[in-house]
Amino acid sequence: MIRLLKLEYLKNLNYNPFRIFALLYFLVLGLLLFIGLVDFDLAGLKVNLKEQGMYDFPGIWNFTTYIVATLKIFLGCIIVFSICQEFSNRMFKQNIIDGLSREEFIGSKLLTILVMTTFSTLLVFVVALILGKTYSSTQDASLVFSEIYFIFNYFLKLFTFFTFLMFLSILFRKSIFVFLGFFMIWFVEGVLSGIEKYMLLKSVADKDKGKAMLTHEYLTDYLPLESMSRLIPNPLVRTKMAQMMGMDFKFEYPIESAVSCIVWSIIFVGGSYWILKKKDW
Repeated sequence: MIRLLKLEYLKNLNYNPFRIFALLYFLVLGLLLFIGLVDFDLAGLKVNLKEQGMYDFPGIWNFTTYIVATLKIFLGCIIVFSICQEFSNRMFKQNIIDGLSREEFIGSKLLTILVMTTFSTLLVFVVALILGKTYSSTQDASLVFSEIYFIFNYFLKLFTFFTFLMFLSILFRKSIFVFLGFFMIWFVEGVLSGIEKYMLLKSVADKDKGKAMLTHEYLTDYLPLESMSRLIPNPLVRTKMAQMMGMDFKFEYPIESAVSCIVWSIIFVGGSYWILKKKDW
């Protein structure tokens, strides 16, 4: 394990995209986590997210993980470029000749993904806890960690997303095709979701449409990107302004989505290994 980590470290240390996207990630991460301290002018109305409850326990876990999860593409680019360069520079074939097995190759990438995911999760946890302890209007012990599960959901969301990109990178081997494939899958999922919801509306009476849309579980909810997105809900409905407008935050832990993400991660890792075994590069 240590040998594989050292190998990945040496590969990426002098790789410019790795350093650039890592730097961008941490810079933007810091800006987003402290965005609640900035006043925004919204149609002539001054809005401050800290005053809207962004840093209040327990909602801070939802706010921070949702906001920071939007940055996962920066770390995802590191994974895509680092894997694709293995094939474009014929490093993969040379490593195989030098004695690195396909199992070790997959293992080294999984270790890299695990390290990046764990480090990002710990960073979000520490910063969110400090911000909450500093700015939260309540320090009730029963509320501080009552929604800590969003940290686990953040970890699972990142890990699933990164294994997905690893699978696409090994499948297409060129970064441009990886991103095109990713956006194509995102588009197809959106179309399938729209079709399924349309079919549901056609199958129920008019008076039951609203209820059906809210309570029905869709098959498309278990597709990879949709499963990831359902792990962390949009926290804007938790703001004081949203509550004044009559919006109510309701969230039941998405066990099905969590299980779905775990299953998809296994499929992506297994699929990546199967492609490497099948192809003779």
